[in-house]
Amino acid sequence: MTAPIAIPHGFHALERFNSPFLSSLGPLYVKEEGGAMAIAMRIEEGHLNTRGVAHGGMLVTLADSALGIVLATAQTPPEPFVTVNLGTDFIDVARAGDWVEARVEVQKMGARLAFASCQLWVGEKRILRASGIFARVSRAFGAEERPR
Repeated sequence: MTAPIAIPHGFHALERFNSPFLSSLGPLYVKEEGGAMAIAMRIEEGHLNTRGVAHGGMLVTLADSALGIVLATAQTPPEPFVTVNLGTDFIDVARAGDWVEARVEVQKMGARLAFASCQLWVGEKRILRASGIFARVSRAFGAEERPR
């Protein structure tokens, strides 16, 4: 039997924004403190690439998801956003067992678009930075409104 994964103090399971795709990453955790929100996860063997470090696509997925979650929850009630543009830079690596935290900063929330950035951290080591533009999704998003 494997030991339970140690979760840092203040984090709890993120369930509201789970989807089949995000569930494939493994459990995500959230910590809210002083109006800021961090989304985090533990790197597991299944997240590694052939070089034995966290796969870049998985890290970008974490950053993109964290940005969307923070933007959605900045609204009352929460409103969904979709990614319009996302730029990322890889700074360092994460390894199996590392606790990766996504820290998001919202630059601007407009009527239609939102601008935000995210940094992924392992302890005091920054491993990725991302910057994105997101579009607010109408609750009545019907077939006639879908982009062509």
